[in-house]
Amino acid sequence: MIYQTIRRVGLLFLSCCLLSACGCNKPEEDSDGGETPPPIGPVASDIMTYLTEPSRYIYFKKQTVPVNFSGSQPGHQIITVDSSISYQSIDGFGYTLTGGSAGLINGLGATEKDNILKELFLADSASIGVSYLRISIGASDLDSAPFSYNDIPVNETDFNLNHFSIDKDRVHLIPILKKIVQLNPTIKIMGSPWSAPAWMKTNKEFKGGNLRKDCYRVYAQYIANYIKAMKAEGIVIDAITPQNEPLHGGNNPSMVMEAMEQADFIKNHLGPVFAAENIKTKIIIYDHNADRPDYPLAILDDPDAAKYVDGSAFHLYGGTINALSQVHDAHPDKHIYFTEQWVGGPGNFGEDLKWHTENLIIGATRNWSRNVLEWNLAADPNYDPHTPGGCTSCLGALTIGSNLTRNVAYYIIAHASRFVRPGSVRINSSQTSSLLTVAFKNPEGKKVLIVLNKESGSQTFSIKFGVRYATATLGGGAVATYVW
Repeated sequence: MIYQTIRRVGLLFLSCCLLSACGCNKPEEDSDGGETPPPIGPVASDIMTYLTEPSRYIYFKKQTVPVNFSGSQPGHQIITVDSSISYQSIDGFGYTLTGGSAGLINGLGATEKDNILKELFLADSASIGVSYLRISIGASDLDSAPFSYNDIPVNETDFNLNHFSIDKDRVHLIPILKKIVQLNPTIKIMGSPWSAPAWMKTNKEFKGGNLRKDCYRVYAQYIANYIKAMKAEGIVIDAITPQNEPLHGGNNPSMVMEAMEQADFIKNHLGPVFAAENIKTKIIIYDHNADRPDYPLAILDDPDAAKYVDGSAFHLYGGTINALSQVHDAHPDKHIYFTEQWVGGPGNFGEDLKWHTENLIIGATRNWSRNVLEWNLAADPNYDPHTPGGCTSCLGALTIGSNLTRNVAYYIIAHASRFVRPGSVRINSSQTSSLLTVAFKNPEGKKVLIVLNKESGSQTFSIKFGVRYATATLGGGAVATYVW
């Protein structure tokens, strides 16, 4: 990807245009032919605006054009924000910190490593404020090789978990997580296994297979041991899913866990083990595509399983985002989460920005999700590392090579994570067929409105809040976050 190179060229051009010798950006003339004098000092604005507009090489940039409220209704299309109507609370926005991502970040020089972690995770004006991370329990397919925390010869067993160890995570993942927790002690972390240890599986391999029936209880203890081991390192696992993509056995690593298997595992093993050991980590089911809402519904319809379940997690490689509301509406006492969506490299910045903003930042939250996570925080220029058979074209939010490049997922998440802090509440906002919106009230009481212009041309509209109106213009394919 060459977005940063293009951006630098664009910024150089804009800088040139500010010089009188360039002959660009001439001041407008009054009707009498005189020049309009420039404003003195900054112009106050009721609404703070951050913009990403790829066609103008603008990437999550604070705008200086004032957007102010007035009492008169303009003749534009109107987006109404109503904070008297509220929906779900928000836990956060972020990424999956894969083992490969952690290794690449940990391999940076000390100063560059500290700077990028502060830019990502500090909750201040110099950061994009990432507030939620997903990590793999054992290896994901974006580690260099599959592993678990209990790797023994597959023809042996270790039902007492005497060989359990998280040492492989001590090399890169745990050191990076400790730095992140130091920067943001309240960050929420979700753990998801891609596979049980191979010896616990029907095929005795990391790829595919099912969990052996005689290993349900030991696997529940394995997950409990993981949560306790991470807590001993100062890393609190807020939630787990029992299995990443339980209907996809073709990844490396992976494991199939049908809905009735997951229900059995939770109600008879994982839930009771958590209860016996006073583990408060949330159990979130499914963690797969929106085309199979019947999977989480089958578990939630089982009261013996549902009593241990906090909610359901979704990806969007299949189905439509409104399936999340179908599950919410059937069980409104259970929460909804959005836990993974990749950007396929090399990608198309403008189209990826529109699709992900429409379906995830706006779509998932308008369908009750408490979080939105893009897939991979970092990869190298060759989309490495990955396991043999793992994803070969997963574009990270960051590309880390000889240079560090911020890619489209960085900006997609930034538009929400910077201002929609944990504890925010989604509030009502209207939208049109081409101006898509979602709105929140954050813990400071500020209103946050995210708008996507799906059209190729610019659109002017008014933000209505209470009895006041503020007019804004948004370029084609652009995303803006408005805060007041």
